[in-house]
Order: sequence, then C-alpha cells, then structure tokens
Amino acid sequence: MAAEYDILKTPIEFLKGVGPKRAEVFRKEFDIHTFDDLLHYYPYRHVDKSQIFKVSDIVEDGSYIQLRGRISNLQVVGQQRGKRLTAQFTDESGTLELVWFNGIKWVQELLQKKHEFIIFGKPTLYYGHWNMTHPELIDPNAQQESQVPMAFLPLYNTSDLAKKKTLDSKALAKIIANLLPVVHDVIPETLPEEMLRQLHLMPLRDALCQIHYPESHEQLSRATLRLKFDELFFLQLKMLKLKQINTQKTAGHRFPLVGQFFNSFYKNHLPFELTNAQKRVIREIRGDLGSGHQMNRLLQGDVGSGKTIIALFIMLLAKDNGYQSCLMAPTEILATQHYEKISRQVAPLGLRVEFLSGSTKTAKRRQILAGLENGDVDILIGTHALIEDNVQFQNLGLVVIDEQHRFGVEQRAKLWRKSAVPPHILVMTATPIPRTLAMTLYGDLDVSVIDELPSGRKPIITKHLYEKDRVRLFGFMKEQIAEGRQVFVVYPLIQESEKMDLLDLMAGYEAMEHDFPLPQYAIGVVHGKMKPEVKDYEMQRFARNETQILLSTTVIEVGIDVPNATVMVIENAERFGLSQLHQLRGRVGRGGNQSFCILMSKYELTADSRKRLNAMVQTNDGFEIANFDLQLRGPGDIQGTQQSGMLDFKIADISKDEKLVTYTRNLAIQVLNRDPDLALPENRRLAEMVAQLIDRDTNWSVIS
Repeated sequence: MAAEYDILKTPIEFLKGVGPKRAEVFRKEFDIHTFDDLLHYYPYRHVDKSQIFKVSDIVEDGSYIQLRGRISNLQVVGQQRGKRLTAQFTDESGTLELVWFNGIKWVQELLQKKHEFIIFGKPTLYYGHWNMTHPELIDPNAQQESQVPMAFLPLYNTSDLAKKKTLDSKALAKIIANLLPVVHDVIPETLPEEMLRQLHLMPLRDALCQIHYPESHEQLSRATLRLKFDELFFLQLKMLKLKQINTQKTAGHRFPLVGQFFNSFYKNHLPFELTNAQKRVIREIRGDLGSGHQMNRLLQGDVGSGKTIIALFIMLLAKDNGYQSCLMAPTEILATQHYEKISRQVAPLGLRVEFLSGSTKTAKRRQILAGLENGDVDILIGTHALIEDNVQFQNLGLVVIDEQHRFGVEQRAKLWRKSAVPPHILVMTATPIPRTLAMTLYGDLDVSVIDELPSGRKPIITKHLYEKDRVRLFGFMKEQIAEGRQVFVVYPLIQESEKMDLLDLMAGYEAMEHDFPLPQYAIGVVHGKMKPEVKDYEMQRFARNETQILLSTTVIEVGIDVPNATVMVIENAERFGLSQLHQLRGRVGRGGNQSFCILMSKYELTADSRKRLNAMVQTNDGFEIANFDLQLRGPGDIQGTQQSGMLDFKIADISKDEKLVTYTRNLAIQVLNRDPDLALPENRRLAEMVAQLIDRDTNWSVIS
C-alpha cells in the first residue's frame, strides 16, 4: 500500500508536461500539489465529440457541436482591429458562416490545402443566420494520437493567470491525459468489495479515469455516481463517528435538578403560553442535560418562533444546578436586545445578568470579570468580547450561541475552552436549514426544530411592487402610521454607487422628507457606519415610537424586535438573497396586528430574481424558502457554510443530490449500527478512510 501512496503523492512538477514553472501555477491557482490532487481536479462538464451532427440539427441552446462538411468562399474583410476571415461551411443539410479574428494567415493556409473538415465549436444566431467563431478544425482522414479515449472532451475551470501561463482547459486536459496511465493501477479502493457488489458501484480507479475521459454517456454517469457517493458517504460516516466519539468520551455537567428558578419563572413570570413545539424542544434538551454527556444541539426556528425563551429556560436550569451560563450574539444590537429582554424577565428571580461588548467601559468591565470569576454573575450576554482570554468563569456550564453561522469556528472554540469540563452547547439559528443541508453540515449534532409559531401571530402579507406603484406605497404607509403603526424601510446601500443603479438610503431619506412633511411623522436613520451609541439611540427612539419610519440598511436584519412595526418595505429587493429577505420580513409580524412586507424592485428582472421575489410572495414558511434557496443557489452561501469547510465537495451537490444524501446517511447509520468500531475485517477500508478524514480535519464538532 505504501508504494501506491508514494506515486499518488508525487509532486506535480514530475509529471510529463508540467515542470517547475507550471507546477508553481498549479499550486497557486488550483491548490494542486501532487498527482493525487490533480487526479481529483474534475472537469466541470464534457463536450460530446462522439457524434457528428448536421447543420439542420443545430438548436439555440448554447451547446458545442461537431459537424462534417466542406469549407469554401474564404474572404478577408475589414482593416486592422476589425480584420477577420470568413468562410462558408456546407453539408447536405445546410450552411453556416465561419469567422476567425485571430490566426488568420495560418487558417487561410490550412483551408487552401484542404476543403473537407470536421469542425467543432459553439454555433450562435446572428441576424437570423448561424455562424461559428474560431471553430476547431479536424482533418477527418488524419490519425488521431491519444493515450486515452477522446470521445468526450473534458472542460476544466481555470483562471486568467493560469491561461497566461499556458494552462488553459485544453492544456489541463492534455496533462491529465498524461497522468491517468501513470496512476491507474495504484489507485487504492476505499469501499469494501461486498458493498461495491451490492450497490453496483464502479471501482474507484475506473471512476477516476472515466470522470476525466469517459468512453460513453453511461460510463460518465456511473463514474459521477461513484464519486458523489464517496464524498457524501464518507462525510456522513465521519460525522456520525465523531458524534459517537463525543457521546462516549466527552463527559458533561449533569443537570439533574429542575429547581426554584426554572419552576418559579414557569409558574409566575412566563409572559405567554409556550407552544407545543417549544415544550417538546425543552424536553429534548433536558434529556441531553441529564445524560452525563456534553450536549451539542442545534436549535432551528423560524423568525419569531420563540428560540430565546427556550435558551432562557435552559439557563435557569443551569442556575438551578449551580452553573453559570453565557449567550453570545454576532452584533451589539442583537446582544443588547437579548440582555434587555432577559434581564427584564428574570428580574423578579434576583439573578445577576451582565452585558459585555467591545464598548463596555473599563470600570464596568472590571466589575463584570470579577463577578464571573467569583461566581456572582449568573448569566453573561454579549458579543465576540466573551471569547477574550481575560473573560474567565468560576463554573461555566452552558454556552448559547445565537446566529451561530456568523461566528468562525475558532471563535466558537475559544468560548468552549473556558471550562475544564466542556460546557453544554446550544447553537441557535433563525435561518431555517433545509433537511439535506442540516444532515450534511450538522450531522454530528442533535437537531431540534421549532416548527410552530406562537398563537395569535397573523401570517405576514407579502406584496411585490414596482417603481410605478410608489405613490400607492406611500399612501399605504400613511394609512398604517395613521392607525398608530410603524414602518421599516430597508435599502441595500448607504450612498449612491456609480456602478449600481439602486435607491440608496440617503436619497430615500430625502424622498421621505418630501413625502412625509407632516410634523406628526418622524423619520429615523440607521446604518452600519454609524457609531454604536448613535445607532442604538436611533433604534431606541423607534422602539419607543418617537420615530414612525426607520430607514435602514441590513443592519436590522437580525434581532430588532418592535412589535408595533407592521410594515417592512425592502427597496431594490432583487439585490437581496432569499434568506436575507426572509430575515428582514421577520422584523414585522411580532405583535397581534396584521403586518405587511412590500418588495420594491425595478421592472426588468433576471429570471432568478423574479423567482426569488415570487417565492417570497407565495409563502411565509422559512423551511420552504430555505429549500427553494438551496435549489436556486446551491449550498455555497446558505447558512455561511463556506466558512465551515465541510461542504467543500468537488462533485456532489446537495441541492441536486438530495436522495443520495439521504441514502448515504442511512447507509452510514446501518454500517455503524452493525459495527460501531468499524472493527470487522470487511470494514477495514472504511475504518482507514474515516481515520484519515478525522485526522485531516480538526475536530471542532463539539462547538460547530
């Protein structure tokens, strides 16, 4: 086995066609260092060169096509930069024009020697006639030399710098053609033989060759399936194995008591009736806290579903059992709101709740740090300031992380390390995560879902309006304000950008001043470039209804709670992602009054933009929105998953491979149920692969 790995780990410069200079480009531009890295640099698609079509077969879908016929009527037209060579291509079904802007002399000489060619390129429709620019010219009678089948031409992603260094897609294809015969016989299999037979999967060495140069459509399909299967199955196996390890080996504080703080708050001070979903989640968490193992639980809940009250109940459980808690939020506004709400709710219980952020004054900070170390502070709420080295607890038992995807992995790890015995971890998100994404990204966590909104909440009515409807919009806003309600207006920019024709916040403010000149209407402005104290002052004015309209950038996306606000106007809504639109909509509808979300956009929209806005109008369900977003965009941006590194798939796509995600998850569960330690001889390869994956990736699972 060692000899096999030695070849695959050979530095890339030793491959035929590479050398030291190209190797440097491979490393810098593609992160390719070894033969193995290059082997797993898959083409993004293939061009079918196995068939020869006719001119009459051309369709307007942007596909490459291969034709065979005669070339005639060569003409050089234009001067200097406008100079080009044109020719007419003809087969038995029709004609199209060929055009060359570069290499004119070379092409002329070639076409004067022969007239019959196979041409390959992408046809375009120009003033009602088909043409093809810079087609590849192939002599149908010449012997084609190649070490691998060339029926399907692989196309590889490259970069401008790589192209300048002669590493375009064609060069990459040629170098990989040199690689395949060198490594084919030494590629180690990763799956047990029995699994390969039962699932009818292609051997890995064949799949890795066929993904680059497939012999047929069927072989390409089988290779793609095998490689997708490996990526998804081994990720699931690794995540489940980590979860198993953490459950077995990570001792946690036991919270056996449900004492006076929890019971007193529930019986005497709870401001509203808990939903059945909230009660279910509290039971799930209590089961974790009594297990003797560290809890690692993700709490998903749509905007306004009541996640914070669950976090408070769990903090009260921690206090009942003699432990401190902390809650970390990504922004000062959100952290402040949590602090004010929780402080108010637990005031009758006599608990000490403190707030810590970067703007906390030095004297106050000293008091808080001392209170944490001597155990006087029961609950600490704050921002990134909580992870600073000088923030030390006497007995930290519970960490709650809100909107956890906004924190980097190492930041969360610092908070987790502030206790000798790992504290219980509850991470919360108001961004609903599609099932396949949660299964893949959080496969090592237990997941709780609040799938029920508090009673009395009316569904938000969402409308999509255009600029021509602005007078109507202003009239509606005035009606709502006259009824005592308040209005958010959100803009994508602070000041006008020359590059983007967007209604910016300051221009919007001037327009509002013009359209709402009455003294009883006050307008506030909030944006991210304001000093925190100025921003907070404006937010407090709006919360007290001293301003009726709040103009803002997306700084209010998370955590602003003003139950009296019933209208959310989102300007240039086409510039926002679905998740962001849904979060912004969730800033209204938090009281008992009917609320509205108005999506303003220009009339000319891309197909994707129109789909996003239509989805917002059609549903308020965050999970439906998230699933649609996953299908539309793929997983890259959703829930900030790129920073996790877990979804760095080379070929699988969980937005399109939902069935395979579910299948591999269930298969991984079956394998571990039968052989928890992967100790059986037939699972030796699986054990080796999982061990490699766990060793390669730092185990942050306990705080993910």
